[in-house]
Amino acid sequence: MPALPHFTAEQIAMAKLYAATTPPDDLDPRIEALVHELIGRVADKWTMLVLEVLGEHGELRFTRLSELVPRTSQKMLTQTLRHMERDGLLVRTVHAVVPPKVEYKLTTLGLTLGAAFCGVWVWAVENLDGAEQARQAFDQD
Repeated sequence: MPALPHFTAEQIAMAKLYAATTPPDDLDPRIEALVHELIGRVADKWTMLVLEVLGEHGELRFTRLSELVPRTSQKMLTQTLRHMERDGLLVRTVHAVVPPKVEYKLTTLGLTLGAAFCGVWVWAVENLDGAEQARQAFDQD
């Protein structure tokens, strides 16, 4: 099996734990609302790319982050970072220097969301051949 990119053994174990856990039938409606909101946010490719980059590189300045998140505009990256900060996924630190220095770092919430998303990578590694075969069969019809 190919290696998973950018994930620690602890993150992979956490992802497998999340995947194996079944939510209760009497789920709190606030939890359901949060999941739907976060799925919408995480389905945004920019959020996932920022999660991946910050998870791999740790704390980064805006300029370096924009270099590592391919094909994003300054406006889109700023919006994404603000949404992620509001959701508690990252923290923005402003250093009082000239010129101003602003750094972004994942919070525990951001790190654990990254671990939960790691389950998709685990699935992809384990099912790559089957998915490719299904696509080839579909395309031939």
